[in-house]
Amino acid sequence: MPRSERSPLLLAGLLATAGAAHFIAPRQFDAIIPSALPGSPRAWTYASGAVELALAAGVALPRTRRAAALATATLFVGVFPANIQMAVDWRHKPAPLKAAALARLPLQVPLVLWARGVAKGGEGRS
Repeated sequence: MPRSERSPLLLAGLLATAGAAHFIAPRQFDAIIPSALPGSPRAWTYASGAVELALAAGVALPRTRRAAALATATLFVGVFPANIQMAVDWRHKPAPLKAAALARLPLQVPLVLWARGVAKGGEGRS
């Protein structure tokens, strides 16, 4: 399978894995929900997990791939505040954990670009 055909499936797999993790281990996600958001952190954790699962399905299907990939890029931008919250909260953790939290910040850029690339590759397909 050519790389251009694998890329959407890999992105869908990443989204599905992340989405499922929100339901399997919600406490780790609850902890990084910014306190400025209304409602309970668990509600945001489950909602974001459900969105990731829906986007995974959308990206996996050629008919909905373009719209879902664009929505995925938007999601990756939207979760950036949670990554900032994690970096702030973990600033006093051991070095490997602190490094992981900080590494998530610039990682959003290639994720957004990947999703946009999948969206461009999905144009004209059905």
